[in-house]
Amino acid sequence: MSSSEPLLRVRGLSAAWGGTPVLGTISLDVGDGEYFVLLGPNGSGKTTLLRLLAGLEAPVAGSIELDGREVTRIPAHRRGIGLMFQDPALFPHRTVYENIAYAPWLKRRAAREVDEEVGRLLDLLRLRGFEDRAPTALSGGERQRVALARTLAARPRLVLLDEPFASIDVELRSALRAEFRDVLRATGTAAIHVTHDREEGLFLGDRIGLLFDGRLDAVGPPSTVYAHPATARAASFLGYNVVLTAEGPQAIHPSDLTLAPDGPGLPVTVTAAGPVGRDFVAVLAGPGGERLEARWTGGPGAAAVGARAVVRWSHAISLRSERAGSPSPLGPQSEEGNA
Repeated sequence: MSSSEPLLRVRGLSAAWGGTPVLGTISLDVGDGEYFVLLGPNGSGKTTLLRLLAGLEAPVAGSIELDGREVTRIPAHRRGIGLMFQDPALFPHRTVYENIAYAPWLKRRAAREVDEEVGRLLDLLRLRGFEDRAPTALSGGERQRVALARTLAARPRLVLLDEPFASIDVELRSALRAEFRDVLRATGTAAIHVTHDREEGLFLGDRIGLLFDGRLDAVGPPSTVYAHPATARAASFLGYNVVLTAEGPQAIHPSDLTLAPDGPGLPVTVTAAGPVGRDFVAVLAGPGGERLEARWTGGPGAAAVGARAVVRWSHAISLRSERAGSPSPLGPQSEEGNA
C-alpha cells in the first residue's frame, strides 16, 4: 500500500436494528499510524460503527477496506483489527503474562518470540514486575494497560478503543490517556478511539470526527473542528453557547460573553453562579428560556443568582442551519447524561 493511501477506507457504511436506521452512509479514512477520535453523545452510533469495523455486526450497505483489502464480509478474527472495550475483560484465571501472551500462543509463535513480544509490551506499558499477578490484584488503570498490551500482542493494523477510560478515576485518567497514545505511536498502530468526553477527544486525536444521530457532522484536526463548528449541534457539544440572532444561529464561547447589570445586550436572568477553580461561571436563562453560560476570571460581578442582567459579545461564529430546520437556542451541553 502506498504511504499516501489511507490504512482504513470506509465508504457509505450504514446499519439498522430491526429496520430502524442507526448509522447512515458513513464515509471515513484513517491513515497508517493515525490516532483518530470519534466524539459524540450516547446513542449517536459510535459503538455501532466500531462493531461494524471489527466485524461483530454486518452493515446494511457500504464497504470497509483495510490496508487496501476489502474486509466487509471477512470474519472478525481474520481482519487484523483489535477491539478494546471500557471493561478490560481480562482472563481472570490467567496471570498478566498469560493474558498478554494469549494471542501469540494462539498463533503458535515460538516460545522465545512470545517471550520477547510480551517483554517489549511489559516495558512499553510500565508493567514489568507484574507478570505473575492475577487481574484481581491490579488497579483499574493497570488492568487497562494489560488489556492494551494483550490487544497489541496480536499485532493488529488498527485498534478500536471504546470509551477505554470511562471507568478510570479522574486523577489517573489524564496520565493514562497520554500513555495509551504514546504506546500506540511507538508501535506504529493506528487507532479509532470513541468517547463522549470532548476534552479527551480534543487532547488525544490527530484528527477528530463528530458523530450525531448516526451521521458525521465534521472531521478534521481538533483545533480546526473546535475553532470552526459548522452546526448548532456541533457548537453546543463542543461547549459553545448557541443563540439565534437576526443573522441566524451563532456560536459564542462562554469566555466571550460579557455580563453587565444593564445597558444594550441580550436580557438574561442568572440561574446559578459560582467559582470553578480560577474562573467564575454564571448560568443564564435567555428571554426564550435558552440556557447560556458565561465564564470569566475574577469575582462574581453582576452574577447574583436571580438577578436580571444583559450579556454582550464581541466575537461569534456563524452557523449553518441544521438539516431538520433552524436549531433551537441551546447552551453548552453538560457532560452529565452523555456518558
